[in-house]
Amino acid sequence: MFDHKQIEKKWQEFWQQKSIYKADDGSDKPKKYVLIEFPYPSGTGLHMGHLRPYTAGDTYSRYWRMRGHEVLYPIGWDAFGLPAENFAIKTGVQPKVSTMENVANSKRQLQSWGMSFDWSREINTTDPEYYKWTQWIFLQFYKVGLAFEATGLINWCPKDKTGLANEEVVDGKCERCGTEVEKREMRQWYLRITAYAQKLIDGLESLDWPEAVKLQQKNWIGRSDGALLKFPVGGKSIEVFTTRPDTLFGATYMVLAPEHPLVKEITTADQKAEVEKYVTWAGSKSEKERTSVDKEKTGVFTGAFAINPATEEKIPVWIADYVLANYGTGAVMAVPAHDDRDFAFAKKYKLPIKKVVAPEKESDEEPFTGEGKLVNSGEYSYMPTDEARQHITADFGLPKVQYKLRDWVFSRQRYWGEPIPLVHCPNCGIVPIPEDQLPVVLPEVEKYEPTGTGESPLAAIESWVNTTCPKCQGPAKRETNTMPQWAGSSWYFLRYADPQNVKEFAAKQKLQRWQPVDVYFGGMEHTTLHLLYSRFWNQFLFDQGHVTVSEPYLKRVPHGIILGPDGEKMSKSLGNVVNPDDIVASHGADTLRMFEMFLGPHDATVSWNDQGVVGVRRFLDRLSALQIDPQVQSGKNIHKLVKKISSDIESFKFNTSIAAFMEFLNENSKINQSDLETLLKLLAPFAPHITEELWHNLGHNDSIHQQAWPVFDAAMVKDSEIEFVVQILGKTRGTIMVKFDASQDEVRAAVMSNESTKKYLEGKQIVKEIFVPNRLINFVVKE
Repeated sequence: MFDHKQIEKKWQEFWQQKSIYKADDGSDKPKKYVLIEFPYPSGTGLHMGHLRPYTAGDTYSRYWRMRGHEVLYPIGWDAFGLPAENFAIKTGVQPKVSTMENVANSKRQLQSWGMSFDWSREINTTDPEYYKWTQWIFLQFYKVGLAFEATGLINWCPKDKTGLANEEVVDGKCERCGTEVEKREMRQWYLRITAYAQKLIDGLESLDWPEAVKLQQKNWIGRSDGALLKFPVGGKSIEVFTTRPDTLFGATYMVLAPEHPLVKEITTADQKAEVEKYVTWAGSKSEKERTSVDKEKTGVFTGAFAINPATEEKIPVWIADYVLANYGTGAVMAVPAHDDRDFAFAKKYKLPIKKVVAPEKESDEEPFTGEGKLVNSGEYSYMPTDEARQHITADFGLPKVQYKLRDWVFSRQRYWGEPIPLVHCPNCGIVPIPEDQLPVVLPEVEKYEPTGTGESPLAAIESWVNTTCPKCQGPAKRETNTMPQWAGSSWYFLRYADPQNVKEFAAKQKLQRWQPVDVYFGGMEHTTLHLLYSRFWNQFLFDQGHVTVSEPYLKRVPHGIILGPDGEKMSKSLGNVVNPDDIVASHGADTLRMFEMFLGPHDATVSWNDQGVVGVRRFLDRLSALQIDPQVQSGKNIHKLVKKISSDIESFKFNTSIAAFMEFLNENSKINQSDLETLLKLLAPFAPHITEELWHNLGHNDSIHQQAWPVFDAAMVKDSEIEFVVQILGKTRGTIMVKFDASQDEVRAAVMSNESTKKYLEGKQIVKEIFVPNRLINFVVKE
């Protein structure tokens, strides 16, 4: 057995003193930029959810260093925002103080895990020298009109007492605290992410990301191709976007969102009271409640009639809560014969139902006239044509592409965030802070709890709020909302390239060296939040000429969740939380790292198992006691192991690598020194401490992590015999052993001479043979 407490601390100090993980900007080695999602420093410290991607990234980084690459594996702290502020409120400690304490604790944990981060590039989003550039980037958005102020309905979390972006609302609830979200009309700052909707879709095509992640982003952006149609009503027009303009002839009524601006203008006097009552009632409902598929459809007639531009018939205009003002145009043309929701609504309120059928043609060459044929029916069968869509769009509307994506609500009514670098001047309007006066430093306050009034706690600090207009030098007031927690993380990967730069957020030369990120380890939960936002910021900065590539991350590697020993999500209330610190203390960091990776495939959901921890520690103890015998000859096994581990790391199959190590040790109780050194090098990315210790015990003075990765002999990894699968009509009937690279004739002969397989071919005619070299032979036969 080895003393993990003694050796781990020793080698962590050694690595730090030697700075062996520091990335060299000027190196002529090929670069490899490996990134993990930097943590927010919570009061409870880092947990198993952090360990999984960080260990994977560390193993991957160590491997590529040994492969001769200059690896950038940086770390920092996403310390602004709700998590840090809520912890401060809970403990009664100032956010600045609690954040510093939490950062120190999290840093201690990371170092105790033996992570090979380049600590010289450590960043913190709450550092004024960092958020100076977050503010600078905001001003670049503002200069070109992509940051703007507007009053509108926003998502409001009553518990966190702040506005939320659409991406922060999951199933109608705050993604952070789970509280049901309300709608409030408030003054807000927005980033016009919608201007990049198509670029964000197009950029996905070149990325090596899981298809599920790409699809999730595409669906969130939600491109729809259709037509914008206008329905005249009382001297005005109701605009409707539809992907089915070919059903226009079947539109028998219209529905507006209760909040639609035309509702007040078109409602007749006799319907006014009923409409106003419904508008108030609908306003009290959440979007989730209003759009639920299962809820009963409700609505009120406005008393107004619009004109169907295709039929020139009058059709009634209703309001209903299932139509949302912030989606599309806030109005729909209802075609009940071809839409389940419209059909249910029409049935309930006895509205007409007309089915559109395509006009009959004498021949396929006859052009579409644009005239539909109306049939009263409750049926749903309808055969649309692209030709019909095109003609109806041309005659009655305009082609239009619409996106579900909404502009990013960017301001928060909280204290702990980056101040927005603008002032409000009664003479000049909104004026940006000059760039040479950045950063606008977040002031220290006594009361930082959210007010719930729609104003940030900063609004109460008159000495900070009252300032001078940079333009006219007259009295002005600072913007008191702060940026969201996603601001600092939308560009942190750029700052790592040049973290000490005081003149710009990163020098172009250094960005050219490191961009883009080669591999980004992270969770699926950030697909439509951080991943989308940071792609938007990077694309914008690329268009402005500030960065060197349009897409920030070439490859995304998601990880699965680690459940408690009971198979449930780790939770204090369930008492199933496994603290990484406890495992480091009892079994060592190498055991923790290896067992976490051994639990299962990196992208799978797995359950913790205390017995497995013991098994991994036993493996490391056996490794440390492995005997060197110079009489033992090197064989094929060590070459096969080199090939296996190399392939597994590059394909993120860490669990099968560890299984291969265990199998190798089971088969080799003694080993010569050369093979032992190869084994230690292969294991070094997984268990950096014990391998460093054993490497030095062999008489070496330099670090094992600075050695060249072993190379296998291709001739030595080939088996002289391999197992061949024998199939009859696609069904496996047995296996045979044949020499490696045996020909089809040789394999057939072996099948015919093997007692267990030849019986399936006796008395049958072989019609066809399907032969896969070194794998299988399949006989297609008939009686």
